[in-house]
Amino acid sequence: MDLKTLTQTASENAPEPEGLNDTERSLWLARAGRWDEAHDLCQTLHDPAGSWIHAWLHRQEGDYGNACYWYSRAGKPAADQDASLEEEWIEIAKALLD
Repeated sequence: MDLKTLTQTASENAPEPEGLNDTERSLWLARAGRWDEAHDLCQTLHDPAGSWIHAWLHRQEGDYGNACYWYSRAGKPAADQDASLEEEWIEIAKALLD
């Protein structure tokens, strides 16, 4: 899965693409606005990728304190509270899809 396809399919509310691994699926669900499903899935990803997505989801939710915990679990610096969620999602997706 590449960034362009992942972004376009989620933005267009298309059916979930087949063959996504759990990291890709969690990113796709987050982008598609399916917060609960993305959150449930990233909680099962016991690796830095899952923690980074988890952090982003809590920042999107407005729970910055919880987001900071998950950034630390991911080994990433916490994003600024006012940073663009869109830009951060793209940063995460680029890093995890490479």
